[in-house]
Amino acid sequence: MRRSASVSLFQVLLVFTTMVETQWSSVSGLYCNKMSPNVYRPHSVTITEFGAVGDGVTLNTKAFQNAIFYLNSFADKGGAQLFVPAGKWLTGSFGLISHLTLSLDKDAVIIGSPDSSDWPAVDPLPSYGRGRELPGKRHQSLIFGSYLTDVIITGANGTIDGQGATWWGWFHNHTLNYTRPHLVELMYSTNVVISNLTFKNSPFWNIHPVYCSQVLVQHVTILAPLNSPNTDGINPDSSTNVCISNCYVRNGDDVIVIKSGWDEYGISFAKPSSNISISNITGETRGGAGIAFGSEMSGGISEVRVEGLHIINSLHGIRIKTAPGRGGYVKNVYIADVSMDNVSMAIRITGNYGEHPDDKYDRNALPVISNITIKNVVGINIGVAGILEGIQGDNFSSICLSNVSLSVQSSHPWNCSLIEGYSNSVIPESCEQLRSNCRQTPVCYDGSASSGMRVQAPSHKSSTSQFLNPFLKLASF
Repeated sequence: MRRSASVSLFQVLLVFTTMVETQWSSVSGLYCNKMSPNVYRPHSVTITEFGAVGDGVTLNTKAFQNAIFYLNSFADKGGAQLFVPAGKWLTGSFGLISHLTLSLDKDAVIIGSPDSSDWPAVDPLPSYGRGRELPGKRHQSLIFGSYLTDVIITGANGTIDGQGATWWGWFHNHTLNYTRPHLVELMYSTNVVISNLTFKNSPFWNIHPVYCSQVLVQHVTILAPLNSPNTDGINPDSSTNVCISNCYVRNGDDVIVIKSGWDEYGISFAKPSSNISISNITGETRGGAGIAFGSEMSGGISEVRVEGLHIINSLHGIRIKTAPGRGGYVKNVYIADVSMDNVSMAIRITGNYGEHPDDKYDRNALPVISNITIKNVVGINIGVAGILEGIQGDNFSSICLSNVSLSVQSSHPWNCSLIEGYSNSVIPESCEQLRSNCRQTPVCYDGSASSGMRVQAPSHKSSTSQFLNPFLKLASF
């Protein structure tokens, strides 16, 4: 009976949250406002013109490669479009070019080959120093590109299916030769749009822009079994000016996770992730978090704004993952207007997470975690409110919680150590380390691009929290 009432209540809360989401979208992610999937291309071809067969059996890798090679001649003539009509188009890995739109019909399905030889082995990322799972090389993504500009991957909700079950089996059986591939990875590229598509059953991470700028991901659905290993949704990595909005993700790992390189390789490569706007995301994950940072964050992560996040039936809601040896920083992060239902742990900050690429990392390279604001959060059916753990000799600072109301099952809702910060209007009451006086110490980052540190008035509540807090009182009965 109580579970049914909670679900109904959560649906009501989503309605109220949706009412105010439009105001957030108008003020965040301004650097992506001019980007659109509807760029006119004066030249267009269909994949069938190059011999492709959409029967789900014929391998079409050469057809994709030949079509894109042909379209390259139009790059300086206004660009071109490759259209994929209805059908099931089996293919191995293929690369894109600049000034290209890859457009899928609503009934088109691009299917990744189950033969690993159709996904070539390529060099590891320089900011990782090796494959993420295994030393050495990694498999190339199904759709890839490097040093591109003006690239659009879109459709009328067509599908890109990685057929990941085979790869997950190799992973569990420890028979992989190289790190598993992503569905889409673009490197060193600018002006990238990925929109209006469904991504299914990725062998590894789904969408991975790395060393990119001006990236827009919107109206995307990502699906994988909840027990599928490391099927992260959207992973901006050492990238700047990234906007992610209006997406639904149900997968086996983090819904959205921001990264920037691994230990000494990320420190040396020194390319941070910054100016990232995330809004209106609904996610479900049994193995990860709704929004995560790290654990590979050695190049630094900053200026991140997350608003309108709905997490259900998940392990974690909000998570920061790091460890000694990472170096780097996660700072100036603003997360607001979050709703959670049936989440094991609402907020987790971990200072001792993850392995290292090799034994050459600097054990004295300690990460800086500071200026993290989490506000206007409502949660029902929450197991534990939060575990917030810094590193000995490296306290995480300026951790701010404001207007957070959680219906928690545990009798010990908070566990905090080696952190400093502030809290206001937090139910259940937050840990002692976050009870400093904000009027005396300006510790709360307000999400403003013009100021790294500002005081949040303790009495302030957004229109969202005014709607949500009365309902949370009802949920606690």
